[in-house]
Amino acid sequence: MSTALATAPLRRPTSPGARPHVEPAPSIEIVPGRDQRRARPKVVYASVVVGGLGALMLSQLMLSIAVSDGAYAINSLQSQQKEQSRVVQQLNEELGTLSSPQNLAANAEALGMVQNTNPVWLRMSDGAVIGTPARAVAGAGLLGATGSQVANQLLTNVPLVTGDGTVGAPAPATPDQPAQSAGGSELPLQAPTTR
Repeated sequence: MSTALATAPLRRPTSPGARPHVEPAPSIEIVPGRDQRRARPKVVYASVVVGGLGALMLSQLMLSIAVSDGAYAINSLQSQQKEQSRVVQQLNEELGTLSSPQNLAANAEALGMVQNTNPVWLRMSDGAVIGTPARAVAGAGLLGATGSQVANQLLTNVPLVTGDGTVGAPAPATPDQPAQSAGGSELPLQAPTTR
């Protein structure tokens, strides 16, 4: 094959009135052989890959440590919540004991308050007093002679409030033991009758 034919420009057939179009000749470059290629630095690529894997493993380790630390914190908070709920339950039980009718009646009687066993009513339409008014006497109230014969064992060591606002001695365990009221007279402490 002749080199003149290989380098001659190709011509397309054209119409009789058109200008001839000439395509440029393709450029040919010499490709270097395998022996002539520059050797790539394989150590750099290997160190980049090993460093990337090391960083990935280190980040996974740090993430695992953070997650396990959060689990320990959650466990600690849950145990604190259980302890606080026990404290709240115990305080609610103590509040129920202190707000029981027996304790309130015992404290009222220790302060000198007694129940009137002879109630009197006022009729609003004409202002008439119905009943005969009589003075209330100590020991005739709810915890006195008409009180319950069963003592509340939950109130055994609960102190009574005295007249000056301080806490006095605990309520007696049995209904037969008398307690000192603010007036100095002895009042038997008994739990009220419940139905």
